Amino acid sequence: MKFRTPLPDTQISFYQRLEKLKQSTLQEALFETVKNADIGKIDEDLKNYVKNNDLQLLAKHGIRGEVMFMVPYILEMNPRLIGYYRLLLGFPQKSFYTGERGLGFGVFSGMEFKGIITKTQQPLLVELVKALNTSASLLLNSISKSAISSSLFRDLTLLTLGPQLRGGRNNDLGTAATKMVFEIIRDIVDEAIILSSEDKIVLKNAAGRETSIEFSSDPDIIIREKLKSGKYRNWIAIEIKGGTDAANSHNRLGEAEKSHQKAKQVGYTECWTLIGFQVDLTIASSESPTTDKFYYIPNLVAKDSVDYADFKENIIALTGISD
Repeated sequence: MKFRTPLPDTQISFYQRLEKLKQSTLQEALFETVKNADIGKIDEDLKNYVKNNDLQLLAKHGIRGEVMFMVPYILEMNPRLIGYYRLLLGFPQKSFYTGERGLGFGVFSGMEFKGIITKTQQPLLVELVKALNTSASLLLNSISKSAISSSLFRDLTLLTLGPQLRGGRNNDLGTAATKMVFEIIRDIVDEAIILSSEDKIVLKNAAGRETSIEFSSDPDIIIREKLKSGKYRNWIAIEIKGGTDAANSHNRLGEAEKSHQKAKQVGYTECWTLIGFQVDLTIASSESPTTDKFYYIPNLVAKDSVDYADFKENIIALTGISD
């Protein structure tokens, strides 16, 4: 009995967002900020805004105070770290920044989303710090002393972050699927590659000319051949609709059609649409008549599938590389 290969697209998109958040909002960002900070100023703020008993409790476990408690100096260095403390304390974005029904910290939303502190926010920082540090103290003293650790605090931030990532999942599925398809193509043309990066592959075809495979915004992936004149011959425009929910297939296929019409206008020979949802191909063709080929993405993951064999054969033929 054979099983269809399930796509780990959710986890791929989660990973991509997690890596970005490590640079701005999560514990890694805090440690990087502290590394470039004046420790004396941090310690002075901790003394002013955190109970001594709480600092001593953390110190017994080898943890600096700012891992648990917010201080103005660190927020001024990296305003996005308000998000770290929000996540650590278990407050979702929506309820934290909402006014009437939420916690009412909306005036500070620009710190997390834009990484800036405005003239309106600056005089309110101390009150923000006092409020959240009182909350942090309650949390710290509710944790078993033997369990206190930096890794526990990181785990708590991730528990809050999970629903936030899942809420934005649909927006990232397209990015994850595009990356997945790009890697499938990279594997197919591997032996002909002469240059490679995360968003571009350059290969030499059988005629000795360069063919590039590139991430693009519209369409998602383009494949074109460089001529002796320096101009390009446009071969394949690929639109990728990675969401697995077929309910919105009409709109997504319509988006693909608009992109392909533009691609045809600039001379692309082939227009392909790769989809993560199942749909009758007759219906798909009526929604996007400019699409020359439809491929179901999960079938491309399975190298023994008919779709993969056809996809590979056409990639090899149109890029002009040796089989």
